[in-house]
Amino acid sequence: MTEDLREGPLTSITHAGPAQKQKPSGRELRRQRRRRRRRGEEMLAWVLVPLICFGIYWSITAGFEVLGTSPGQVWDQLMQVKAMMEKRRA
Repeated sequence: MTEDLREGPLTSITHAGPAQKQKPSGRELRRQRRRRRRRGEEMLAWVLVPLICFGIYWSITAGFEVLGTSPGQVWDQLMQVKAMMEKRRA
């Protein structure tokens, strides 16, 4: 059993010269595509997330403006409704 562990030194791999460039394997190509896709998705996220957040803010602000109210007034009205509901329960 110990003979299996001591098989001897590993053989060296001959390196291809600069003139002979080996074609990447299928797995390496897949890794490269995955790295590029992740990098592209990351850059896209850095652009789209702020745009989406700004769009949501702008649409809420525009909605309040169309209704002729403000978030503070809506909150005050909700608190008044809550107070009326609590009075009704008591």
